[in-house]
Amino acid sequence: MSFRFAAPDAQALPLHLVETDALEGWLAGQPDSVRGWVETSGFAGAIGEALLLPGEAGQPVAALAGYGSAAARRRTRFALAAAVAKLGGGTFRIASGLPAGKAEEEALGWLLAGYRFTRYAGSEGKTARLVAPDGIDAEKVEILAAAEALTRDLVNTPASDMGPQELEDAARALAKEFSAGIEVVSGAALEEGFPMIHAVGRASPRAPRLIDLRWGSAGPSLTLVGKGVCFDTGGLNLKPGSSMGLMKKDMGGAANVLGLARAIMALGLKLRLRVLIPAVENSVSGNAFRPQDILTSRKGLTVEINNTDAEGRLVLADALALADEETPDLIVSMATLTGAARVAVGPDLAPFYTDDEPLAAALSAAGTAAADPLWRMPFWEPYEARIEPGIADLDNAPAGGMAGSITAALFLRRFVTETPRYAHFDIYAWQPSPAPARPKGGLGQGPRAILGALPQALGL
Repeated sequence: MSFRFAAPDAQALPLHLVETDALEGWLAGQPDSVRGWVETSGFAGAIGEALLLPGEAGQPVAALAGYGSAAARRRTRFALAAAVAKLGGGTFRIASGLPAGKAEEEALGWLLAGYRFTRYAGSEGKTARLVAPDGIDAEKVEILAAAEALTRDLVNTPASDMGPQELEDAARALAKEFSAGIEVVSGAALEEGFPMIHAVGRASPRAPRLIDLRWGSAGPSLTLVGKGVCFDTGGLNLKPGSSMGLMKKDMGGAANVLGLARAIMALGLKLRLRVLIPAVENSVSGNAFRPQDILTSRKGLTVEINNTDAEGRLVLADALALADEETPDLIVSMATLTGAARVAVGPDLAPFYTDDEPLAAALSAAGTAAADPLWRMPFWEPYEARIEPGIADLDNAPAGGMAGSITAALFLRRFVTETPRYAHFDIYAWQPSPAPARPKGGLGQGPRAILGALPQALGL
Protein backbone atom coordinates (compact mmCIF):
# COMPACT_ATOMS: atom_id res chain seq x y z
CA MET A 1 0.00 0.00 0.00
CA SER A 2 1.14 3.51 -0.74
CA PHE A 3 0.06 6.10 1.79
CA ARG A 4 0.66 9.12 -0.39
CA PHE A 5 -1.30 12.21 -1.30
CA ALA A 6 -1.96 13.03 -4.92
CA ALA A 7 0.39 15.53 -6.53
CA PRO A 8 -0.57 19.17 -5.86
CA ASP A 9 -1.10 19.76 -9.59
CA ALA A 10 -3.23 16.63 -10.07
CA GLN A 11 -6.51 16.93 -11.93
CA ALA A 12 -8.82 16.69 -8.96
CA LEU A 13 -12.54 17.07 -8.44
CA PRO A 14 -13.59 19.69 -5.88
CA LEU A 15 -14.98 18.03 -2.76
CA HIS A 16 -17.39 19.89 -0.51
CA LEU A 17 -17.82 18.78 3.09
CA VAL A 18 -21.42 19.51 4.01
CA GLU A 19 -22.80 19.47 7.53
CA THR A 20 -26.30 18.13 8.00
CA ASP A 21 -27.85 21.38 9.14
CA ALA A 22 -25.90 23.41 6.55
CA LEU A 23 -27.07 21.41 3.54
CA GLU A 24 -30.07 23.59 2.80
CA GLY A 25 -27.94 26.72 2.81
CA TRP A 26 -25.34 25.11 0.56
CA LEU A 27 -28.02 24.01 -1.92
CA ALA A 28 -29.52 27.51 -2.02
CA GLY A 29 -26.48 28.76 -3.91
CA GLN A 30 -26.47 25.93 -6.46
CA PRO A 31 -28.14 25.62 -9.90
CA ASP A 32 -31.49 23.91 -10.11
CA SER A 33 -29.90 20.84 -11.69
CA VAL A 34 -27.58 20.35 -8.70
CA ARG A 35 -30.35 20.91 -6.18
CA GLY A 36 -32.55 18.42 -7.97
CA TRP A 37 -29.79 15.81 -8.19
CA VAL A 38 -28.95 16.09 -4.48
CA GLU A 39 -32.56 16.02 -3.38
CA THR A 40 -33.39 13.06 -5.62
CA SER A 41 -30.36 11.12 -4.34
CA GLY A 42 -31.49 11.44 -0.74
CA PHE A 43 -28.18 12.93 0.34
CA ALA A 44 -28.69 14.46 3.79
CA GLY A 45 -25.15 15.35 4.89
CA ALA A 46 -24.80 12.55 7.42
CA ILE A 47 -21.33 11.24 8.24
CA GLY A 48 -20.46 8.52 5.76
CA GLU A 49 -22.56 9.82 2.88
CA ALA A 50 -20.97 10.73 -0.43
CA LEU A 51 -22.35 11.90 -3.75
CA LEU A 52 -20.75 12.66 -7.10
CA LEU A 53 -22.23 15.67 -8.90
CA PRO A 54 -22.55 15.25 -12.69
CA GLY A 55 -21.93 17.99 -15.21
CA GLU A 56 -23.89 18.67 -18.38
CA ALA A 57 -22.17 15.81 -20.20
CA GLY A 58 -22.85 13.42 -17.34
CA GLN A 59 -19.26 13.18 -16.10
CA PRO A 60 -18.52 14.00 -12.43
CA VAL A 61 -17.52 17.63 -11.91
CA ALA A 62 -17.58 17.79 -8.10
CA ALA A 63 -18.51 15.70 -5.06
CA LEU A 64 -20.17 16.04 -1.69
CA ALA A 65 -19.17 14.30 1.53
CA GLY A 66 -21.49 14.25 4.50
CA TYR A 67 -19.91 15.86 7.55
CA GLY A 68 -22.75 15.33 9.98
CA SER A 69 -23.27 17.73 12.84
CA ALA A 70 -20.86 19.01 15.46
CA ALA A 71 -22.50 16.65 17.95
CA ALA A 72 -22.09 13.68 15.59
CA ARG A 73 -18.43 14.50 15.00
CA ARG A 74 -17.79 14.55 18.74
CA ARG A 75 -18.84 10.91 18.76
CA THR A 76 -16.36 9.79 16.13
CA ARG A 77 -12.91 10.45 14.73
CA PHE A 78 -11.88 10.89 11.11
CA ALA A 79 -15.41 11.81 10.02
CA LEU A 80 -14.40 12.44 6.40
CA ALA A 81 -12.81 8.98 6.14
CA ALA A 82 -16.26 7.45 6.47
CA ALA A 83 -17.11 8.73 2.98
CA VAL A 84 -13.89 7.79 1.18
CA ALA A 85 -14.95 4.30 0.08
CA LYS A 86 -18.10 5.71 -1.52
CA LEU A 87 -16.24 8.20 -3.69
CA GLY A 88 -14.76 5.54 -5.97
CA GLY A 89 -11.23 5.68 -7.31
CA GLY A 90 -10.94 9.32 -8.37
CA THR A 91 -8.80 12.17 -7.12
CA PHE A 92 -10.25 14.96 -4.99
CA ARG A 93 -9.37 18.34 -3.53
CA ILE A 94 -11.24 19.68 -0.51
CA ALA A 95 -12.94 22.83 -1.73
CA SER A 96 -15.09 23.84 1.22
CA GLY A 97 -16.48 22.84 4.58
CA LEU A 98 -13.30 21.76 6.40
CA PRO A 99 -13.28 23.33 9.89
CA ALA A 100 -10.20 25.15 11.10
CA GLY A 101 -7.78 22.85 12.91
CA LYS A 102 -9.19 19.66 11.38
CA ALA A 103 -7.13 19.44 8.19
CA GLU A 104 -4.40 17.14 9.50
CA GLU A 105 -6.83 14.76 11.23
CA GLU A 106 -9.08 14.42 8.18
CA ALA A 107 -6.14 14.08 5.79
CA LEU A 108 -4.61 11.33 7.95
CA GLY A 109 -7.98 9.62 8.18
CA TRP A 110 -8.28 9.69 4.39
CA LEU A 111 -4.92 7.93 3.99
CA LEU A 112 -5.72 5.37 6.68
CA ALA A 113 -9.05 4.62 5.01
CA GLY A 114 -6.97 2.99 2.29
CA TYR A 115 -5.44 0.44 4.66
CA ARG A 116 -6.09 -3.22 3.81
CA PHE A 117 -4.57 -6.35 5.34
CA THR A 118 -4.18 -8.50 2.26
CA ARG A 119 -1.42 -10.94 3.17
CA TYR A 120 -3.74 -13.96 3.06
CA ALA A 121 -6.74 -12.90 1.00
CA GLY A 122 -8.28 -10.02 -0.89
CA SER A 123 -6.69 -7.14 -2.74
CA GLU A 124 -5.93 -3.53 -2.02
CA GLY A 125 -8.55 -2.30 -4.49
CA LYS A 126 -8.97 1.29 -5.59
CA THR A 127 -9.11 4.06 -3.04
CA ALA A 128 -9.98 7.65 -3.80
CA ARG A 129 -6.93 9.90 -3.65
CA LEU A 130 -6.67 13.27 -1.98
CA VAL A 131 -4.59 16.34 -2.73
CA ALA A 132 -3.13 17.38 0.61
CA PRO A 133 -5.13 20.24 2.14
CA ASP A 134 -3.39 23.59 2.41
CA GLY A 135 -1.55 24.30 5.63
CA ILE A 136 -0.58 20.75 6.63
CA ASP A 137 2.79 19.05 6.63
CA ALA A 138 1.91 16.47 3.98
CA GLU A 139 5.13 14.50 4.40
CA LYS A 140 4.57 14.17 8.14
CA VAL A 141 1.01 12.93 7.63
CA GLU A 142 2.23 10.35 5.10
CA ILE A 143 4.85 9.18 7.62
CA LEU A 144 2.21 8.83 10.33
CA ALA A 145 0.01 6.77 8.03
CA ALA A 146 2.89 4.45 7.07
CA ALA A 147 3.84 4.01 10.73
CA GLU A 148 0.27 3.10 11.63
CA ALA A 149 0.12 0.64 8.75
CA LEU A 150 3.25 -1.11 10.06
CA THR A 151 1.67 -1.48 13.49
CA ARG A 152 -1.57 -2.82 12.03
CA ASP A 153 0.22 -5.32 9.80
CA LEU A 154 2.25 -6.70 12.70
CA VAL A 155 -0.77 -7.10 14.96
CA ASN A 156 -2.97 -8.57 12.24
CA THR A 157 -0.46 -11.27 11.32
CA PRO A 158 -1.36 -14.54 13.08
CA ALA A 159 1.07 -16.11 15.53
CA SER A 160 1.85 -18.87 13.03
CA ASP A 161 3.71 -16.22 11.03
CA MET A 162 4.53 -13.72 13.80
CA GLY A 163 6.55 -15.47 16.47
CA PRO A 164 9.60 -14.09 18.28
CA GLN A 165 11.83 -14.69 15.25
CA GLU A 166 9.46 -12.91 12.87
CA LEU A 167 9.13 -9.99 15.29
CA GLU A 168 12.92 -9.80 15.34
CA ASP A 169 12.90 -9.89 11.53
CA ALA A 170 10.50 -6.93 11.46
CA ALA A 171 12.76 -4.97 13.81
CA ARG A 172 15.81 -5.83 11.72
CA ALA A 173 14.06 -4.68 8.54
CA LEU A 174 13.23 -1.38 10.22
CA ALA A 175 16.80 -1.01 11.47
CA LYS A 176 18.15 -1.66 7.98
CA GLU A 177 15.79 0.86 6.39
CA PHE A 178 16.93 3.65 8.73
CA SER A 179 20.55 2.58 9.33
CA ALA A 180 19.90 1.81 12.99
CA GLY A 181 21.92 -0.60 15.09
CA ILE A 182 20.34 -3.76 16.45
CA GLU A 183 21.41 -6.50 18.86
CA VAL A 184 19.46 -9.55 19.99
CA VAL A 185 19.96 -11.84 23.00
CA SER A 186 18.06 -15.10 22.61
CA GLY A 187 17.45 -18.54 24.05
CA ALA A 188 19.65 -19.82 26.87
CA ALA A 189 21.77 -16.66 26.71
CA LEU A 190 18.87 -14.84 28.42
CA GLU A 191 19.17 -16.86 31.63
CA GLU A 192 21.96 -14.80 33.14
CA GLY A 193 20.93 -11.24 32.30
CA PHE A 194 17.19 -11.51 31.62
CA PRO A 195 15.92 -14.38 33.76
CA MET A 196 12.23 -13.50 33.70
CA ILE A 197 12.14 -13.14 29.91
CA HIS A 198 13.76 -16.56 29.71
CA ALA A 199 11.38 -18.09 32.26
CA VAL A 200 8.27 -16.92 30.43
CA GLY A 201 9.47 -17.97 26.99
CA ARG A 202 11.35 -21.18 27.65
CA ALA A 203 8.33 -23.49 27.26
CA SER A 204 7.91 -22.61 23.59
CA PRO A 205 9.96 -24.26 20.84
CA ARG A 206 10.34 -20.74 19.46
CA ALA A 207 13.20 -19.22 21.44
CA PRO A 208 12.51 -16.08 23.51
CA ARG A 209 14.67 -13.05 22.87
CA LEU A 210 15.35 -9.45 23.78
CA ILE A 211 15.51 -7.12 20.77
CA ASP A 212 17.58 -3.95 21.27
CA LEU A 213 17.45 -1.31 18.50
CA ARG A 214 19.35 2.00 18.65
CA TRP A 215 19.19 5.04 16.36
CA GLY A 216 20.51 8.58 16.56
CA SER A 217 23.72 9.95 18.03
CA ALA A 218 22.77 13.35 19.41
CA GLY A 219 20.05 15.00 21.44
CA PRO A 220 17.95 13.82 24.37
CA SER A 221 17.49 10.11 24.94
CA LEU A 222 14.21 8.22 24.61
CA THR A 223 13.76 4.52 25.32
CA LEU A 224 10.64 2.69 24.15
CA VAL A 225 9.82 -0.70 25.68
CA GLY A 226 7.14 -2.82 24.00
CA LYS A 227 5.60 -6.07 25.18
CA GLY A 228 6.22 -8.70 22.51
CA VAL A 229 4.22 -11.72 23.68
CA CYS A 230 3.60 -13.19 20.25
CA PHE A 231 0.97 -15.58 21.58
CA ASP A 232 -0.32 -16.04 25.10
CA THR A 233 -1.90 -19.35 26.04
CA GLY A 234 -1.88 -18.26 29.67
CA GLY A 235 0.80 -20.83 30.39
CA LEU A 236 -0.09 -23.44 33.01
CA ASN A 237 -2.93 -21.13 34.09
CA LEU A 238 -4.37 -21.89 30.68
CA LYS A 239 -6.79 -19.36 29.21
CA PRO A 240 -10.23 -20.58 28.13
CA GLY A 241 -10.74 -20.62 24.37
CA SER A 242 -12.84 -17.47 24.39
CA SER A 243 -10.00 -15.54 26.02
CA MET A 244 -7.30 -17.05 23.81
CA GLY A 245 -8.94 -16.09 20.52
CA LEU A 246 -7.29 -12.68 20.17
CA MET A 247 -3.94 -13.51 21.70
CA LYS A 248 -2.10 -13.00 18.44
CA LYS A 249 -2.40 -9.32 19.37
CA ASP A 250 -0.57 -9.72 22.68
CA MET A 251 2.50 -8.31 20.95
CA GLY A 252 0.56 -5.10 20.31
CA GLY A 253 2.89 -3.11 22.57
CA ALA A 254 5.87 -4.17 20.46
CA ALA A 255 3.96 -3.35 17.27
CA ASN A 256 3.10 0.09 18.59
CA VAL A 257 6.65 0.98 19.63
CA LEU A 258 7.98 -0.21 16.27
CA GLY A 259 5.42 1.98 14.49
CA LEU A 260 6.36 4.91 16.71
CA ALA A 261 10.07 4.25 16.13
CA ARG A 262 9.44 4.24 12.39
CA ALA A 263 7.78 7.65 12.59
CA ILE A 264 10.57 9.09 14.76
CA MET A 265 13.28 7.88 12.39
CA ALA A 266 11.44 8.88 9.22
CA LEU A 267 10.88 12.37 10.61
CA GLY A 268 14.55 12.60 11.53
CA LEU A 269 13.90 13.82 15.08
CA LYS A 270 17.03 15.00 16.85
CA LEU A 271 17.15 12.47 19.65
CA ARG A 272 18.81 9.22 20.69
CA LEU A 273 16.27 6.43 20.35
CA ARG A 274 16.42 2.99 21.90
CA VAL A 275 13.73 0.35 21.40
CA LEU A 276 13.62 -2.72 23.67
CA ILE A 277 11.26 -5.60 22.87
CA PRO A 278 11.11 -8.76 24.97
CA ALA A 279 9.72 -11.22 22.39
CA VAL A 280 8.35 -14.49 23.73
CA GLU A 281 5.57 -17.01 23.36
CA ASN A 282 3.86 -18.01 26.61
CA SER A 283 3.31 -21.72 26.04
CA VAL A 284 2.69 -24.95 27.93
CA SER A 285 5.25 -27.74 28.20
CA GLY A 286 7.14 -29.69 30.83
CA ASN A 287 9.54 -26.84 31.52
CA ALA A 288 6.94 -24.06 31.73
CA PHE A 289 7.21 -21.74 34.71
CA ARG A 290 4.68 -22.59 37.42
CA PRO A 291 2.32 -20.95 39.91
CA GLN A 292 4.14 -20.38 43.21
CA ASP A 293 7.53 -20.26 41.51
CA ILE A 294 9.69 -17.37 42.68
CA LEU A 295 11.74 -15.69 39.97
CA THR A 296 14.66 -13.34 40.46
CA SER A 297 14.56 -10.42 38.03
CA ARG A 298 17.40 -8.60 36.31
CA LYS A 299 17.03 -5.84 38.91
CA GLY A 300 17.41 -8.35 41.74
CA LEU A 301 13.81 -8.08 42.92
CA THR A 302 12.14 -11.43 43.53
CA VAL A 303 8.70 -12.12 42.10
CA GLU A 304 6.19 -14.71 43.33
CA ILE A 305 4.21 -16.18 40.45
CA ASN A 306 0.57 -16.43 41.41
CA ASN A 307 -0.71 -16.63 37.84
CA THR A 308 1.31 -17.61 34.78
CA ASP A 309 -1.18 -15.63 32.68
CA ALA A 310 0.23 -12.40 34.14
CA GLU A 311 3.41 -12.86 32.14
CA GLY A 312 3.58 -9.57 30.26
CA ARG A 313 4.70 -7.60 33.29
CA LEU A 314 7.47 -10.15 33.90
CA VAL A 315 9.11 -9.77 30.50
CA LEU A 316 8.62 -6.01 30.57
CA ALA A 317 10.24 -5.84 34.01
CA ASP A 318 13.56 -7.22 32.80
CA ALA A 319 13.51 -4.93 29.76
CA LEU A 320 12.63 -1.90 31.89
CA ALA A 321 15.45 -2.72 34.29
CA LEU A 322 17.87 -2.70 31.36
CA ALA A 323 16.43 0.58 30.07
CA ASP A 324 16.71 2.16 33.53
CA GLU A 325 20.42 1.34 33.79
CA GLU A 326 21.16 4.02 31.18
CA THR A 327 18.91 6.64 32.84
CA PRO A 328 17.53 8.05 29.58
CA ASP A 329 15.61 11.29 29.61
CA LEU A 330 12.34 9.41 29.16
CA ILE A 331 11.21 5.78 29.23
CA VAL A 332 7.86 4.81 27.70
CA SER A 333 6.45 1.29 27.94
CA MET A 334 3.53 0.06 25.85
CA ALA A 335 1.70 -3.20 26.43
CA THR A 336 -1.57 -5.02 25.95
CA LEU A 337 -1.27 -5.70 29.64
CA THR A 338 -4.60 -6.02 31.45
CA GLY A 339 -8.24 -6.77 30.79
CA ALA A 340 -8.95 -4.40 33.68
CA ALA A 341 -7.97 -1.48 31.47
CA ARG A 342 -10.60 -2.49 28.93
CA VAL A 343 -13.25 -2.75 31.63
CA ALA A 344 -12.29 0.72 32.83
CA VAL A 345 -12.12 2.65 29.55
CA GLY A 346 -13.15 0.30 26.73
CA PRO A 347 -11.32 -0.26 23.45
CA ASP A 348 -11.10 3.35 22.19
CA LEU A 349 -9.11 4.98 24.97
CA ALA A 350 -5.48 4.23 25.81
CA PRO A 351 -4.90 4.61 29.54
CA PHE A 352 -1.50 5.88 30.59
CA TYR A 353 0.37 6.32 33.84
CA THR A 354 3.05 8.81 34.82
CA ASP A 355 4.14 10.72 37.92
CA ASP A 356 5.37 13.62 35.80
CA GLU A 357 2.69 16.33 35.68
CA PRO A 358 4.09 18.31 32.71
CA LEU A 359 4.53 15.07 30.75
CA ALA A 360 0.96 14.01 31.57
CA ALA A 361 -0.40 17.36 30.40
CA ALA A 362 1.67 17.22 27.20
CA LEU A 363 0.48 13.69 26.42
CA SER A 364 -3.17 14.51 27.02
CA ALA A 365 -3.04 17.64 24.87
CA ALA A 366 -1.15 15.88 22.10
CA GLY A 367 -3.60 12.97 22.12
CA THR A 368 -6.51 15.33 21.56
CA ALA A 369 -4.69 17.21 18.81
CA ALA A 370 -3.68 14.00 17.01
CA ALA A 371 -7.03 12.19 17.27
CA ASP A 372 -5.22 9.58 19.39
CA PRO A 373 -7.24 9.77 22.62
CA LEU A 374 -5.68 8.97 25.98
CA TRP A 375 -6.91 8.79 29.56
CA ARG A 376 -4.60 9.31 32.52
CA MET A 377 -4.72 6.73 35.30
CA PRO A 378 -3.05 7.00 38.72
CA PHE A 379 0.01 5.34 40.17
CA TRP A 380 -2.07 4.98 43.35
CA GLU A 381 0.45 4.34 46.10
CA PRO A 382 -2.01 3.01 48.72
CA TYR A 383 -2.29 -0.05 46.43
CA GLU A 384 1.44 -0.81 46.64
CA ALA A 385 0.81 -3.29 49.46
CA ARG A 386 -1.30 -5.39 47.08
CA ILE A 387 1.76 -6.31 45.03
CA GLU A 388 3.85 -7.28 48.08
CA PRO A 389 3.17 -10.94 48.92
CA GLY A 390 5.60 -11.21 51.83
CA ILE A 391 7.31 -14.37 50.61
CA ALA A 392 8.96 -12.39 47.77
CA ASP A 393 9.46 -8.74 46.94
CA LEU A 394 6.60 -8.67 44.44
CA ASP A 395 3.46 -10.57 43.45
CA ASN A 396 2.77 -10.82 39.72
CA ALA A 397 -0.99 -11.33 40.15
CA PRO A 398 -2.54 -9.91 43.33
CA ALA A 399 -5.68 -11.68 44.52
CA GLY A 400 -9.07 -10.01 44.40
CA GLY A 401 -9.07 -8.64 40.86
CA MET A 402 -9.67 -5.01 41.82
CA ALA A 403 -7.58 -2.19 40.31
CA GLY A 404 -5.81 -4.67 38.05
CA SER A 405 -4.44 -2.09 35.61
CA ILE A 406 -3.17 0.10 38.44
CA THR A 407 -1.44 -2.73 40.31
CA ALA A 408 0.19 -3.88 37.06
CA ALA A 409 1.47 -0.35 36.45
CA LEU A 410 2.76 -0.13 40.02
CA PHE A 411 4.57 -3.45 39.47
CA LEU A 412 6.33 -2.06 36.39
CA ARG A 413 7.27 1.18 38.14
CA ARG A 414 9.31 -0.82 40.67
CA PHE A 415 11.78 -1.52 37.86
CA VAL A 416 12.28 2.14 36.89
CA THR A 417 14.12 3.65 39.84
CA GLU A 418 16.91 5.74 38.30
CA THR A 419 15.17 7.41 35.37
CA PRO A 420 13.27 10.55 36.43
CA ARG A 421 10.51 10.37 33.83
CA TYR A 422 8.54 7.25 32.97
CA ALA A 423 5.17 6.69 31.28
CA HIS A 424 3.35 3.38 30.87
CA PHE A 425 0.54 2.73 28.36
CA ASP A 426 -1.90 -0.16 28.94
CA ILE A 427 -3.32 -0.40 25.42
CA TYR A 428 -5.75 -2.68 23.57
CA ALA A 429 -4.18 -2.45 20.07
CA TRP A 430 -7.34 -3.76 18.44
CA GLN A 431 -10.38 -2.27 16.71
CA PRO A 432 -13.27 -4.62 17.59
CA SER A 433 -15.66 -3.30 14.91
CA PRO A 434 -15.11 -1.14 11.82
CA ALA A 435 -14.98 2.63 12.25
CA PRO A 436 -13.86 5.49 9.99
CA ALA A 437 -10.18 4.96 9.04
CA ARG A 438 -10.06 1.96 11.40
CA PRO A 439 -11.12 -1.38 9.97
CA LYS A 440 -11.61 -4.25 12.36
CA GLY A 441 -8.21 -5.52 13.42
CA GLY A 442 -4.85 -4.29 14.68
CA LEU A 443 -4.62 -0.67 15.78
CA GLY A 444 -2.08 1.89 16.89
CA GLN A 445 -2.95 3.48 20.22
CA GLY A 446 -0.77 6.18 21.71
CA PRO A 447 2.09 6.65 19.21
CA ARG A 448 0.75 9.86 17.65
CA ALA A 449 0.10 11.30 21.10
CA ILE A 450 3.60 10.38 22.27
CA LEU A 451 5.10 11.83 19.11
CA GLY A 452 3.20 15.06 19.58
CA ALA A 453 4.33 15.33 23.21
CA LEU A 454 8.03 14.79 22.51
CA PRO A 455 8.91 18.41 21.62
CA GLN A 456 7.71 19.60 25.02
CA ALA A 457 8.80 16.49 26.95
CA LEU A 458 12.32 16.37 25.53
CA GLY A 459 12.86 19.96 24.46
CA LEU A 460 13.18 19.10 20.79
